[in-house]
Amino acid sequence: MRLSFHSLGSNLIPLSWTPDLQKLKKIIYIDDQMDILLIAEYALSSIGKYDTLMCESGAEALARIDDYNPDLILVDVMMPELSGPETLSKIREKPLFKATPAIFITAKIFQSEVAELMSCNTGVIGVIPKPFDPTTISTSIQTVWDSSFSKNNNESF
Repeated sequence: MRLSFHSLGSNLIPLSWTPDLQKLKKIIYIDDQMDILLIAEYALSSIGKYDTLMCESGAEALARIDDYNPDLILVDVMMPELSGPETLSKIREKPLFKATPAIFITAKIFQSEVAELMSCNTGVIGVIPKPFDPTTISTSIQTVWDSSFSKNNNESF
């Protein structure tokens, strides 16, 4: 957090708060569709320059997340066995990931469905529609990330 000051004689008066946004570096993406994972991996690592871990199921993500320690959890909503919300709920049971920001990716784009996803799990900072554009997915994720940190920093003052 940076604070700008104005000098009034010998007194300093705060003018504005400027949040230091946490840098997004590592993303785990969980999706049961291998073709989507391959496209996303290319887009996120080559275009977005993120370090990525791709998982084909909630079970795989649960087994690998501890060693990876991501900054962001990106998870498809509709998956067999463990759905996206179920996977995220199980990830939240791990103390290290209780507050790790998450974004859902889904074909469910009705306002009521998006609102339900945003409220179903703590730490969900956004929902990105599927299919996504590989050329803009990194920018979309970064925008949601930055907006979330700006919102949280502004609400705390």
